[in-house]
Amino acid sequence: MQIAIELPNDFMTMQSEQQVKQEMCLSYALRLYKTAQVTISKAAVLANLDIYEFMSRCKEEQIPVINITRDELLEELESMASQ
Repeated sequence: MQIAIELPNDFMTMQSEQQVKQEMCLSYALRLYKTAQVTISKAAVLANLDIYEFMSRCKEEQIPVINITRDELLEELESMASQ
């Protein structure tokens, strides 16, 4: 699917059309992932990045990649140790 938007001409002198497209896809993917509308792997595909690069971008934007509390992690580790 394609979506067209209007941008001022002077804006397009700042970056190439491909750079704008990439940034818009990344921003949209980050927002969808941050709001839990897509998985990290789907967001990486949308952003046209491998999952590790997408995780790096999440870190830059302070978006948690692992959404677990300290207590949840300790509980999980304890249950694994008791098995």
